[in-house]
Formats: sequence, C-alpha cells, structure tokens
Amino acid sequence: MENPRTTDRHELVLLGLQAFTDRVAHVPADRWDAPTPCEGWSVRDLVGHLVSEHLWAPYLLEGGTVEEAGDRFDGDLLGDDPARAWDRAEEGSAAAWSAADLDSTVHLSSGDAPAREYADQMLLDLTVHGWDLARGAGLDERLEPRLVRHALRWAQDNEAMVSGSGLFGERQEPASDDPQDQLLALLGRRP
Repeated sequence: MENPRTTDRHELVLLGLQAFTDRVAHVPADRWDAPTPCEGWSVRDLVGHLVSEHLWAPYLLEGGTVEEAGDRFDGDLLGDDPARAWDRAEEGSAAAWSAADLDSTVHLSSGDAPAREYADQMLLDLTVHGWDLARGAGLDERLEPRLVRHALRWAQDNEAMVSGSGLFGERQEPASDDPQDQLLALLGRRP
C-alpha cells in the first residue's frame, strides 16, 4: 500500500480536481436543485462552495490574504452555467497547484499554514464533496482509492480539528472496514 505521507500532493490535488470535474460534467439537468448529504445544500450549492474554494486557491497560493481579498469571492459565482463556472475555477486552481511551492506559507482564514497543509485540506474537501455530489446527483459514489487513502489518513491524524470544526457532521459508525466507508463515517456521512 502506498504511503499517503509521501505521495506527491501536486499529483493528488490534480487527481482530485479531475475526479470532481468528471462528476460535475455528468450532473443531470434536473438534479442541480436536488439535496445533498450536506444539510441545507443542493447540488448547485455544493458546486458553488467548491467553485469559491478553488477561486481562492490561486490567490492564496500566490501569497494573498483573506483581508486583502475582501468580498471578491462572495455572491453567486455560478451564474446560469454551474458546470462552466466549475471548469473556470478548476482551470485556475489546477494551474496554481501545479506550480505551487508546498513549503511556502499560505494565509488562511484559520491562520498561516504550510501550503502542503492547505493541499491536504483541499484534498479532503474535494474527496468528501465528490461523494456528496455523487449522492445528490445520483451518480456513481465510488471514490478514487488514492484520494480516499490520503484523505482518511489526514482526517484520522487531525480528527480533533476535523470534528471540532463544525464543517462536518457528527462521526458515524462505519459500515465496514473499507477505507471509503471509514472516511465517510468519520466525516459524518452514512454511505
């Protein structure tokens, strides 16, 4: 088994972006308003959340701060074409992550952190929200195993922060010892 601590994060972030892109491209037209496992979020809301995060990525990776950004990434970022909005955000994020110095410091809303830590947080979000999107849109829910292994290890190593963040549901009993089931349960999902 590959050690998630030594996996190239550049490659994993690009893989996570591509996996999410593949799902967005297959959202049926009648499912954009469907609910997701994220309480109060439709498929459109979920994609909007990821669009915002990935519009932020190039800015933060280039040294920008939350304070300097102001409200530039607020509001409806999807317009009439949520899939195209995601594609634009993904393109900029992929380029930024490909060139990112993972030893540099990024200025997050939670404080300064190494870019590699930011990458791990983004990988966790891309992975779990990929499942949320699949569930809401009625798509295949199986996640890329390398992403799952990396996200699971990071979430286990940072369980206090993950569970105390208020961003995820209450930990559930896993359905099996499958890594995807373990990850989803840790993040409050019921596969």
